[in-house]
Amino acid sequence: MEFQIPNFVPLLPEITLASFGLLILMVVAFAKRAGTTAAYYLSHLALWATAVAVFFVSSELDYTFGQMYLFSPLGDFLKLAVCLLVSGVLLYGRPYMQSQRIESGEYYLLILFATLGILVLVSAGNLLTVYVGLEMLSLSSYALVAVNRDAVRSTEAAMKYFVLGALASGLLLYGMSMIYGATQSLNLIDIARTLFEQQAANRTVLLFGLVFLVAGISFKLGVVPFHMWLPDVYEGAPTPVTTFIATASKIAAFAMAARLLAFGLWDLVDHWRQMLLFVGIASIVLGNVAAIAQTNFKRMLAYSGISHMGFMLLGFISSTPANVHHAYASALFYVLTYALTTLGVFGILSLMSREGVFAEGIDDFKGLNKRNAWWAAMMGIAMFSMAGIPFFVGFFAKFFVLQAFWQAGYYGLTVLAVVMSLVGAFYYLRVIKVMYFDEPDMPQLIGGGFLVRSLLSVNMLCLALIGLFPSLLMQVCVVVMQNSL
Repeated sequence: MEFQIPNFVPLLPEITLASFGLLILMVVAFAKRAGTTAAYYLSHLALWATAVAVFFVSSELDYTFGQMYLFSPLGDFLKLAVCLLVSGVLLYGRPYMQSQRIESGEYYLLILFATLGILVLVSAGNLLTVYVGLEMLSLSSYALVAVNRDAVRSTEAAMKYFVLGALASGLLLYGMSMIYGATQSLNLIDIARTLFEQQAANRTVLLFGLVFLVAGISFKLGVVPFHMWLPDVYEGAPTPVTTFIATASKIAAFAMAARLLAFGLWDLVDHWRQMLLFVGIASIVLGNVAAIAQTNFKRMLAYSGISHMGFMLLGFISSTPANVHHAYASALFYVLTYALTTLGVFGILSLMSREGVFAEGIDDFKGLNKRNAWWAAMMGIAMFSMAGIPFFVGFFAKFFVLQAFWQAGYYGLTVLAVVMSLVGAFYYLRVIKVMYFDEPDMPQLIGGGFLVRSLLSVNMLCLALIGLFPSLLMQVCVVVMQNSL
């Protein structure tokens, strides 16, 4: 048997991030007190070096490691987005971690290894590679939620996340085993070819496997009926960890759905479309209705996140041979703009917290305009965007998705989605009302240095700027999808 050495050059981003992770591990182990500060700066360096590697590394191969690792513009685009988002998470979250005295080198290590799992996931070309990337992300996330070991609610949330996550991983692995049994392959390219040529050994087993795969994807997205963990984890985890789960993890779930459903199992689109239709509409309805009753801001964002991921799934549901690239591009546009908006919202939330004070309730925003008019305006931009108010980026994200959904022939459900979007505007506008019309109970102090506050302001203003020129990002998403699927 002749062994061929695989091409490692296209894996330079992953190798770079893993190498920095090992370096930070050594620094934390030996530098003691200075190790945490060194880990923070090295983590930023690692993410930016990884982004540069993604940008400059080009491969003439479509895959390596025997089709276990695939390369496409979508994978490169998502890797760049994840590196920038995670760098923002670390930047915005450091004042919070320091004020609550829970900053540690292990926190930065876990963030980097979770990010490495996302990079593996977005380029996975094999069911096993998908699972390895997902588990690397999931196991790191479980530990991140419990990084504040002295807080009961954090450890409780981590246990819930771990137990339900283990169940979802088992469902996903069981589904993969069924797909393998029906197609005799683990490679997504071979699975897609087998389905196209209708050579699956047992179609009943294949469809059962598809059900379990959709269940695993739904859990990672946090959509109905696999949403139970999301509000507790959002509330219990430290705010920077919640930021990571609400942004980078959503992009990872999108990438997993695109790899498994839109690429490997495209010939079963009529079956998984029906499953996602129920999941998406139920998420939109339940997420918006449940968020109205929340008084904790982080729990409100958790339920609104369930609704937003339901809207994102409408892009997958709308995929027909006539508009397949536009449908997936609208879903990609939605998840990217949602991640950017959520990053800014949690960033402001982190800077409002200080030692012994967790700014997590809606009442904590009372009278913010009278104390910090600039940050009230920034939070207002985010709330208007999430509510889908013209002309912020959230409006166009929903518009593109609903446009594809309408063109796919789901007229009645499109109207329902619009109505539920109006319902969702209530709890976002409630935050605006509290900031501008209520009297402050206590002074709202915005922490962080000049750099953090400046970049956070730019982050929020980008929501308005992209809203003025949404076609630019949408065109990029369309081109990426046309060259990837």
